[in-house]
Order: sequence, then C-alpha cells, then structure tokens
Amino acid sequence: MAMLQPLTTWLQQQGINPFFVELITFVVAVGLLLALGLLLAWVSRRFLAPWVEKLVIKTKMSWDDTLSELNFFRHLALLVPLLGCYATADLFFLDHPTILPLVKRLLIVLLVITMVRIINTIMQATHIIYNQTSRARNRPIRGYLDALRIVIYILATIFIIAVIADQSPWGILSVLGGLTAVFLLIFRTSLLGFAANLQLTGNNMMQVGDWITMDKYQADGTVEDISLHTVRVRNWDKTYSSIPTYAFMEDSFQNWRGMAESGGRRIKRALYIDMNSVTFCSADMLDHLKKFRLLHDYINNKEQEIAEDNARKEGDGHYYGRRQTNLGIFRAYVESYLRHNDNIKTDLTFLIRHLAPTPQGLPLEIYVFSRDQVWANYERIQADIFDHLLAIIPEFGLRVFQYPSGADLQLLPREQTAGKQPAEAAPAPPGSTS
Repeated sequence: MAMLQPLTTWLQQQGINPFFVELITFVVAVGLLLALGLLLAWVSRRFLAPWVEKLVIKTKMSWDDTLSELNFFRHLALLVPLLGCYATADLFFLDHPTILPLVKRLLIVLLVITMVRIINTIMQATHIIYNQTSRARNRPIRGYLDALRIVIYILATIFIIAVIADQSPWGILSVLGGLTAVFLLIFRTSLLGFAANLQLTGNNMMQVGDWITMDKYQADGTVEDISLHTVRVRNWDKTYSSIPTYAFMEDSFQNWRGMAESGGRRIKRALYIDMNSVTFCSADMLDHLKKFRLLHDYINNKEQEIAEDNARKEGDGHYYGRRQTNLGIFRAYVESYLRHNDNIKTDLTFLIRHLAPTPQGLPLEIYVFSRDQVWANYERIQADIFDHLLAIIPEFGLRVFQYPSGADLQLLPREQTAGKQPAEAAPAPPGSTS
C-alpha cells in the first residue's frame, strides 16, 4: 500500500482535478523523500560520524587516524541517507510508476558518486600511510594510485551512463571497445606515464629526494614528486621544473644518487702546466724541496732508488743518468698533500695524473672525492685545494699556463710591442745647425 494513498483519496473526495491530484501527491512525495534524506544525513553526520571518530582516536593504530583526518567517516555517513531514500522510494512513489524508476536511477547515480569519493579518500590515506614507511623512498606508489584512480573514474562514468540510459554496462563497454583508437589518443599521456612509472619504480631508477639533471628540460635539482603524468623537480635556483613522466623513458637523465650513497663528491679539475717550465732538478733545488715535510721522505727514497738503479746499470756497462724532474716531485707533493687532507676520502678513486698535452700546456688533473657533499662546503674544499697549489707551484720552478693579458703586454718594451726595432739616429743634413 502506498504511503500517500490516504492523501490521494482525500483529494479525490474534494473534487480536485485528477491531474492536480497527481501533481500534489508527487510534490508531497518528493518533499517527504528529501526531508527523510536530510534528516538521515543530519543524524549520521551530527551523531554517527563524530561517534565513530571518537572511537578511532582512542585506538592505538595510526592508519584510522589518517582516515579520520581525510573526513573518510563523514563521506561514509552519506551512504546512510542515500540507502534510506532508496529503500523507501517505493513507499512514496508507488502511485507514480513512471517516476519511481527515474528516482531510483538518480539515487543510484548519487550512490556511485559517493562511493567514488569514499574510494578516493581510501587511496589518499593509503598514499599518506605508505609514505610514512621506509619503502616509500625506493618504491613510490603515487603513479599506480593515479592510474587506478583514472580507471575507477572511467568505470564509474560508464556505470552512471548505463544507469541513466537503462542499459547494461557491458553493452556500453562493447561499444566503447570499438573506439579503442580514440581512447588511446585521449589517454596517451596517461598510458605512457603509467608505463614510465612501472619502469622508474620497478628498476629503482629514480626516487623522491634524488638529485637529477636533465638538460633538455633545464632541470637540475631534487625530485619532489613523481606522479602519473609529471615529475616535479625543485632546481637549485629555487625554481620548479615539471617534466612529463614518460620523458624519462625517451630522453637521458643523470641521477646523482650514487654519489650520495658513496659518501663522497667528485673533484675533477686540472692545472695546466707550462711545459717550458718542466726541467730536471738540481742538487740545490732538491735540498730546497726537502724542507717540505710532505716531500722529505719521498725525495730521500727516490734519490736512493735512482742511485741504486744507476749503479746497477753502470755495472752492466750502461749509463742512463736517471734524475728527478720538478713536475714529478710536484705531482708527488700534490698526492701527499691530498692524502693528508681530512676533507678527502682516500678510500674512493684517488688519481693525480697527466692528460694529453694541449696548446694550453700539460694538464695535471686531480681526480678525488671530498667527504662533504653539501654544495657550499664542497666548493670551499675544492677552492682551498687549488688556492694552495697555485700559491706553492712557483717553489717547484713551474709555471701555470694562461693567455697573456693586458697587464702582461704592458711589461714588454714599447718597441717590441710595436713589432719593430729602435731606429738609428739619421745624420744631420749638410749645413744644418744644432
């Protein structure tokens, strides 16, 4: 029996037109259904949801607190009025068989939208809770959650269309299957981003907090977020770069995480030695260089080694006359100086080497690692090393190459700078007077 049957009977007894009787009962039915829904919503959100949240706060678990902060229980409370209205719709609209299906479809649509919001809240809570674990840095899941969210939105949209059209969702899916090419074009970025997320996280190629460099997108800084569509990088100049996620599969990038994990930061720089200043060391020069504490033992050991080698070869009837060079001793000094420097990690690659000679001189390259990885401290350590080497290199009789500057040219004689010799005084013409 319809709940509004007595009202309908009374209106008919009053002699009211049947059209207006049906209209009045319809308006009353809608008003009663809305009133019921609002009442249930008020009760659930005013009493039920706060009561559940108080219970959650008292528990020792943390994940339910996250759900509470995201208003999960308030979203969940919306199901109460919707389900209540759906269950009682038959009582209000039994006399309106054409309106009842429309009302139920509308309520189902609202239920689907509410369920999508609830699922989205659960996914947000999952992301927050997962980021608090130790695995979050190595295996971010935001990309997967974004992909899942898109799938849920698509399925919910298809289901809503099916409900409104009173058709089976499978029939709509079969129709959409024929539009695969169109969907691939529309969701190309999402599909590529999802595939890139699988590669990046599955192969541990990039993590939140990594320092990366990608010249094509002018990115040089720390990764702050990895989502389905973009990777956000905070550059060292405090700007942000948003890079498409799929670009990391198509273009090359440099990840400096290995440097951070090694505990050192590379110093790779060369001094260009003027090759004209390289010479054999005289006895006086060796005596002078022995005064350096870092070279005393090295020079003595080297002199003894050379003397023994020359003596052995003289006994064989040969004489090679091995002697030490100022560049060789300087190279030994640089190595000893760096090994005694507390800011240098000697357990990593440690090289003091010559590179191929160039028109600018002979490169003496320093290839070591500093202990401090902080940019400012690293630059200070590197500057202190080369300040010292540039200041002490004249002690070895060596010169650092650099192109002549204006001050260098001013030291040359004026005539030489002009490219001509001084002209001799011309004889005075006959009959001239001084």
